[in-house]
Amino acid sequence: MNKKEEKIALYQKEAENLGLGLDAELIEKVTNGLGPSIYNQDSETVSCSDASELERVRESFLKKKLGLTDDDATLDSAIKEVCETMGSSNRRKYRALFYALLVKKFKKESLYA
Repeated sequence: MNKKEEKIALYQKEAENLGLGLDAELIEKVTNGLGPSIYNQDSETVSCSDASELERVRESFLKKKLGLTDDDATLDSAIKEVCETMGSSNRRKYRALFYALLVKKFKKESLYA
């Protein structure tokens, strides 16, 4: 098993442990889309307490990658919802799972088909 396969397996197990209801194939495709960032401990996770990071998720992922045009308040609300879904005490909010939940919430799975 190579490093990427190990990361994907880790994310799939974590999604199962958290009861996120994510499809294993979606997790794999979102992980592939993240490229080398999954190997860096800081960029591998999302910090829900860092406003600048949440703004980056909104601008770079939701607007640019997913092409969403909703107002910022709607997008911020979705990000907050995902933070809560992953658990406020969970210090390892893996970016691949975080993004997969956003993809599912906005029904953008077709972008990862």
